[in-house]
Amino acid sequence: MRLPALVTLLLLAGAAPAVAHHPGERLDEVMAEKEPAFEPTDSRRMPPLALTGADGVDLDLSGLSDQIVVLSFQPEGCGTPCADQQALLQEVREAVNVTPMREMVQFLAVGGDAAPDPDGEAANWRSVMPTDETVEAATGAFAALSARGADAPMVHVIGRGRRHAGIFHGAEFRRINLVLYINGLTNAPPPEPGLLDRLFRAFR
Repeated sequence: MRLPALVTLLLLAGAAPAVAHHPGERLDEVMAEKEPAFEPTDSRRMPPLALTGADGVDLDLSGLSDQIVVLSFQPEGCGTPCADQQALLQEVREAVNVTPMREMVQFLAVGGDAAPDPDGEAANWRSVMPTDETVEAATGAFAALSARGADAPMVHVIGRGRRHAGIFHGAEFRRINLVLYINGLTNAPPPEPGLLDRLFRAFR
């Protein structure tokens, strides 16, 4: 086992009481108190986003509704802020991937070049591009979900059932807080579909 993985296991072991007694329905509220860079959104409505992977295969977010999706954007000209955020997200992914959460979480980096995968296998990390719009347009559409503005790049965390759960801003958030937030979402049951969701499904 590589040293970073061992350190991650020790960190998660130290955080075990918090994980074992995760706040359930109060997860967003508790994380907002704990992490200044976190913004809860709790929205069932997201901008449409069709994606295409580097392999040319189309990816629909609706196909990932049973997973936690960590969605980040790298619009042209973002530079260092986006690079720093991507590096931090790679550390988060490494921490997630030494736990049973690995199969439940998908990291999607939209635009730019995803940071190199130190493990040489990126099963739950994909570099993608918008299929029907520019990276900048997709970035702006998702940034509109935030009440804080778009000064720093955002990490959008989407829970099961396609609930836009929250946003981690910039690259100053603590890695362990995003890991624990993902853990809380994996333990939460998917939300029941609302009336509008049922109507939309009925007319598809």
